Amino acid sequence: MVPGVMISLVATIHHLRPVQDSKEQPPALHERAMDNLRFIRETMERASAFTAVSGWAQVATGATAIVASLLAARQRSALAWLGVWFTEAVLSLVISGWAMRRKAHALETPLLSAPGRKVVMGLAPPLFAGALLTVPLYRAHLDEAIPGMWLLLYGTGIVTGGAFSVRIVPVMGLCFMLFGALALVSPAAWANYWMAAGFGVLHIVFGIIIARRHGG
Repeated sequence: MVPGVMISLVATIHHLRPVQDSKEQPPALHERAMDNLRFIRETMERASAFTAVSGWAQVATGATAIVASLLAARQRSALAWLGVWFTEAVLSLVISGWAMRRKAHALETPLLSAPGRKVVMGLAPPLFAGALLTVPLYRAHLDEAIPGMWLLLYGTGIVTGGAFSVRIVPVMGLCFMLFGALALVSPAAWANYWMAAGFGVLHIVFGIIIARRHGG
């Protein structure tokens, strides 16, 4: 009789224990899992994307490009025109390089991290090709093709290098490529307008967007 009574008591206690609601537990686990996955995804995106692109530096280079387009329009020779824009290119590199280094320091990330090196490797070849192609185009008296070629190759570099940066950067590159294509089929007299619209206005517009969305 005693064993039977003990079995009955154990069964009774088992039935009296509070039963957890099985319908509530899976959603809680699902929410925690989604939060963990979201955290992992955001961490991987930050680690794999070059976020030191400075929006305010883009605004500054856009402003200097507009000034350069005004100065270039007053030049009487193609060589002087090229001189103005090569000076502007060097100035833009100095501004962008200083601003990216400053932003990378503020973010406590190395400027030449793995994503940073990928950006450079994607951007540098089209820019180098554009600089080299300028020489034969100038010698062949095809000066009217230079603005479109610059815009097109610069946009190409922004797209390829920007693939390792924040999402808005490749979009900016595509806009540069569009402006370059239009410049190639436009009258030669429109050259400075396209240069101002591309290197000036596009840099300013996308620079403001980058600064607001990605912290300066």
